[in-house]
Amino acid sequence: MSHWIYLSAAIATEVAGTVCMKLSNGFEQTTYSVLVFVFYGLSFYLLTIALKHIDVSIAYAIWAGAGVALISVLGLVVFNEPLNVGKVISLLAIVAGVVGLNLSTTAPATPGPL
Repeated sequence: MSHWIYLSAAIATEVAGTVCMKLSNGFEQTTYSVLVFVFYGLSFYLLTIALKHIDVSIAYAIWAGAGVALISVLGLVVFNEPLNVGKVISLLAIVAGVVGLNLSTTAPATPGPL
């Protein structure tokens, strides 16, 4: 079960990295620029640990989809970005895709040859 905690932490650090990317103002703000790399590095590390027990297709879909959804909400709330019907429909499609992938998994991941 801890693999889901690692995946959740990977999502949170990826979102933090993306927020810092916005706050870095095109890498002009040194502190936020450094934090982009720190958070993304940590996110990939945590995602790698989660991939030991979660199918890559599921883990990456959840990581990317949840990240997009959370960043979209933060964009609306924190950065006052506009909301329109197209954005809402697109976000719902992402969520539906992630849920669909997760529901289609029938067996636990078994490492195989690359």
